[in-house]
Amino acid sequence: MAKTSYIDLLPAEEILFYRNLNPQSRFIHARLAKKNLLLSRKRIAGLTQRSLLPQVAEAWGLLSGPEKLDWGNAAAGQVKNGYNLFVQDKIIRIKNEMAGNATPSLLHQSWIGALTIEAPAAEIKIIQLHPRAYWTNHAVYGKKGMYEPVEVTEDFSLPLKISLNYRAELESSGPGSFAKFYAIVWSSYQGSDIDNELKIDLDLIDDWKNAEATLTNVAGYVVGYSLFFHLYNVIGTLYIDNVKAEHSGQNWVRDTFCKDIQQGFTKAFYQIPKHWVAVTLPSGSDFESYYIDF
Repeated sequence: MAKTSYIDLLPAEEILFYRNLNPQSRFIHARLAKKNLLLSRKRIAGLTQRSLLPQVAEAWGLLSGPEKLDWGNAAAGQVKNGYNLFVQDKIIRIKNEMAGNATPSLLHQSWIGALTIEAPAAEIKIIQLHPRAYWTNHAVYGKKGMYEPVEVTEDFSLPLKISLNYRAELESSGPGSFAKFYAIVWSSYQGSDIDNELKIDLDLIDDWKNAEATLTNVAGYVVGYSLFFHLYNVIGTLYIDNVKAEHSGQNWVRDTFCKDIQQGFTKAFYQIPKHWVAVTLPSGSDFESYYIDF
């Protein structure tokens, strides 16, 4: 096979040339691979048979108008339409051999985060760091499934509002038990560092609900902040979704919809921090994203 390291194209030829190529391994061993634009009938038939979209589209068509409206309302918080959310949810159900359709909810959608404690553990604590500057991954506009590392500068300004939707299935296992979601905002005032806590106390037993808290002022200027989930002297599971930390007109939480709360990054994305990092994680405790039908 011939290998070429350099070619010289006329401007009119570049559009046609790059239209038939895909970038591969962009960051480490960069190369170009051709697109498979011409598919045989056999391959087209195989792709159609493997696709779940016809099955999902049929299920969507059987929904009533009010049911479709409920899916649209549930999807509004994710900046999707109802059909997109239904497709995402239905494919998960099909792959996990779950019959029927989910009931759309304004408080949780498809994937949710879960913090679980079983004996001998009695505590779990996780953190999401928010310094002034850090890296994250963003989708490349116009390139389906392609992401790139982007440096974020989080210019902080009060008020800070934290909120979440949650369901608690916890029980006390010792004195001083609690479950909370909170932010520690570090400010500097007259040469001293001050920790300002903004806290939401979570019920140990409750169905899906929303909770929020707002911090309006601190002494001095803000250096940065971190978000925490902390469960102490309890056993059971805390389910979370739509986790937010809003300031300066936007939400800054990474993975706010809890699609993969323990996601890590490698290779060219190594500088991107995990969405949530364990501070206290004894044997018997865990945190992960799940699809659970309730």
